[in-house]
Amino acid sequence: MLELRRVSKRFVGVVATDDVSLEVRSGEVHALIGPNGAGKTTLISQISGSLPSDRGEIRFDGHDITRARPYERVKLGLARSYQVTSIFKRFTVLDNLALAVQARSGSSFSFWRPVAAEGSLFDEARSVAGEIGLSQKLSSIAATLAHGEQRALEVGLALATRPKLVLLDEPLAGMGPEEAQRMIALIDRVRSRVTVLLVEHDMDAVFRLANRISVLVNGRVIASGAPEAIKADEQVRKAYLGDEVAA
Repeated sequence: MLELRRVSKRFVGVVATDDVSLEVRSGEVHALIGPNGAGKTTLISQISGSLPSDRGEIRFDGHDITRARPYERVKLGLARSYQVTSIFKRFTVLDNLALAVQARSGSSFSFWRPVAAEGSLFDEARSVAGEIGLSQKLSSIAATLAHGEQRALEVGLALATRPKLVLLDEPLAGMGPEEAQRMIALIDRVRSRVTVLLVEHDMDAVFRLANRISVLVNGRVIASGAPEAIKADEQVRKAYLGDEVAA
């Protein structure tokens, strides 16, 4: 589904990602973990197109997207959420999701068209709201939602584009235990129909959800494999996991 070949990014002499090669297989949850400053968000930004790569190649679903613009990647089926919640805070939950559906479908809102003409757009938005657990909040202004609900809505915006692959950048950030469990359950539900590349510091969530894990340290992938292999990898334990998980 996704292949990175020797992808690199440098900022004024600082190497953020360094010859990263990575494969994400169709249908899996692939977790990308590593210490703060390892280059994880930079790499996600390179994959999504919000940051250009200095060198290397990115292929998605058979297409070379190395130089593609972000909206072109979305059209191919690549969607993203962010570390900092990015939603339309002054709009309702339903309108947020309808806008995401509209952007994907090419439909356009119009004061001169009957409401029924956009019925399918809002029907799909309601369907996504149900999937993310916000069907009872359709008329709520997004800014009034709890933090966990806002994060769920952001995931919903990504899902509304009908992605083949979704990039989730620390979706559990800032959540309490109950909110975190709801987000984990949401990711677990959507994995049956969309491939997930997950950046996350919550190791319980990572080892619960991931089919495979890649470890990024100082801009380089130092290990990639099944969760049990990553747990047992001495280099990974020294660089990141420490005694946080049992071998």
